[in-house]
Amino acid sequence: MSPSTNLEERHSRFELRTLLETSRLLIESQDPDFVLNNLLLITMGKLLVTKGMILIFKPGENTYYATRAKGRGWLNENDEISIDISDDLLEASVLHGAGCEELFNQIGIEQESILFNLKTSNHHIGFLCLGPKGNKQPITENEIEFIESLTIISSVAIANSRMFKEMRRINRRLDRKVHDLNTLLELSKDFNLMVDRDEIARIFKFAMLGQMLIRTFFFALDVDGEKSIVSISGINDEPTTDDLDKLFELEAVTHVAEQAECDFLNENNIKLVIGLNFQGEKIGVVGVGARGNQQEYGPEEVNFLQSLGNLALLTIQKSLLLEERLEKQRLDEELNLAKNIQRGLLPDPLPTITGFDLAAINISSRQVGGDYFDFINTPDGGHLLAIADVTGKGVPASLLMANLQSMLHALAPIDVTLNEASGSINDIIHKNTPADKFITFFWGKIFPDGKRLRYVNAGHNPPIMFRKGSDEPELLEAGGVILGAMPTLMPYEASDIELQSGDLIVFFTDGVTEAMNPEQTEEYEEERLTECIRKNRDKSSEDIQQAIIDDINEFSNNIQYDDITIIVMKVA
Repeated sequence: MSPSTNLEERHSRFELRTLLETSRLLIESQDPDFVLNNLLLITMGKLLVTKGMILIFKPGENTYYATRAKGRGWLNENDEISIDISDDLLEASVLHGAGCEELFNQIGIEQESILFNLKTSNHHIGFLCLGPKGNKQPITENEIEFIESLTIISSVAIANSRMFKEMRRINRRLDRKVHDLNTLLELSKDFNLMVDRDEIARIFKFAMLGQMLIRTFFFALDVDGEKSIVSISGINDEPTTDDLDKLFELEAVTHVAEQAECDFLNENNIKLVIGLNFQGEKIGVVGVGARGNQQEYGPEEVNFLQSLGNLALLTIQKSLLLEERLEKQRLDEELNLAKNIQRGLLPDPLPTITGFDLAAINISSRQVGGDYFDFINTPDGGHLLAIADVTGKGVPASLLMANLQSMLHALAPIDVTLNEASGSINDIIHKNTPADKFITFFWGKIFPDGKRLRYVNAGHNPPIMFRKGSDEPELLEAGGVILGAMPTLMPYEASDIELQSGDLIVFFTDGVTEAMNPEQTEEYEEERLTECIRKNRDKSSEDIQQAIIDDINEFSNNIQYDDITIIVMKVA
């Protein structure tokens, strides 16, 4: 074997060893800058060239930037250049000046230079650009093969390092999200234990200061149109009503640069404003200043702040609902008590009046109502009978009804006529109640012998009376105006009825005649009531009363809008 052959073999083994060591070093590296830097230095040292640079392709922009550059006259590091290159040239592994003059001119390198394509099987990464040798000698085929092998290894190393870098970035984001989720989970546990709004504001403030390193912030809430500050820190002056209105008009996420229309944001150096929605409606706003570490607010920070704000918002909503429920429970308890008291004001059981068959019922559409009926003994052995309907429903009507009941019981022992007493009751109610509150009222006195009824009708639905043997009803209408509508200008008129065995009188409130059908297109009215009484007149008072109720329920499909009160009186 000749000395030259022996030298070539030793040189070839040295290059192979160098390639293997270099490939191991590059592939194990996870830093793309390290790979690119070593690729350029090794190749320039191998070929003894004085100029070299690496161009990295920027996907989607058709541009390259010089990530590494050595020597004068070429691009400097970080310079960008647009290159128009055909797909055929991108497929080539090595490009020479001859045949690629236009490409070399675009890059600004000599025709004696050489380009090595940095690529993997799927992606073009860029070019390794090497200038002419310092000794002016051409680059040999063995040298090109060595550099080409090195670029293949480097391209794989660059792709792997990029992938590793992206994985590290993704892992950091995942770690951040896991940390944020754990933080929100712990905060949600704290929030779920709270019902006090001050305590909720304290935990929110702790999270802003401790987790986000935010010293300046505010949290505003809109409850039923009333905007107010829930939690605040580092703000010079609390926002005015106008400021709050403007804050709630901002976009869902507003990065504040210069909000000229809201001086409050600029004066307090607020950087970000986030709107918080509940059931499609913006009811909360969080504004934050700069972070303690001076980092910008990216998507992750915005999402965390939104989640934190929503946690606090939902907790406050829960506390409001709990307050409403407790208030409703308290109101229900008070209404049940009022219902029991009101029931106690009605006669139960009904008194026994010799010579009469009586039945009476009061059915409230709410827990308490404004209908009233009563039977009161008089000192002379007679009995007062009364039925009334207070305008409105609920507690106000029940209070007025209770006042009427107390006045009747106060007047019963006094020797005063019905018409005079009616005038006095009217004046008291008119003087002490609002203009929109009044009472339809009917009352009468059954004389001790049970043969006569004297009555006054103060604007109430006229009771229906059927005489024995007659199918035509009589209406008890004599009296005057409804109670409380105006002062007594004219005396109330009293009227007497002679009672005979078999006579039937039905007293009722407008909840009977104004009952509606399910379609709410028609009322029950007096004509149906009269016919129901006529068909059942031979029955007992209790059965007549039940027949009326059944007829109303059938007509209205058991839907009740108003209080119903009925008194049925038959003369034995």
